[in-house]
Amino acid sequence: MATADERDRGIHIGEVHGAFAIGDHNTVTHNENTPGRPGADPAHEELLAAVRQLREDLARVIETPQVTLLTAELADAQEEIETTGRTAPGRLDRLRTALADAGAVTGMLASGAAVGQAVAALLGG
Repeated sequence: MATADERDRGIHIGEVHGAFAIGDHNTVTHNENTPGRPGADPAHEELLAAVRQLREDLARVIETPQVTLLTAELADAQEEIETTGRTAPGRLDRLRTALADAGAVTGMLASGAAVGQAVAALLGG
């Protein structure tokens, strides 16, 4: 059994969140992502920003069945990107279809065009 003197020596680490270094001449680089989201690629980050903006813009338009569906698809896409860092191809297809169906509204919004361009880029055209 260790004596009180032996227990008080050295370094004791209970729980660590983040990064740390011990000893002389050590450095630490901690590249932290958004909590809960792995590093998303730039194309998905661009889509996420456009989705957030379009959701804000759609909150100010008259609700139609097409806008309701688009709003739901945008929310699902946002959640997926925030959770996993990307979107599945099926989600992108549904988002593209919802954008087209709500074209009368999204065609007037720059954010609608931005989401459409980001989705097209991720789908390869």
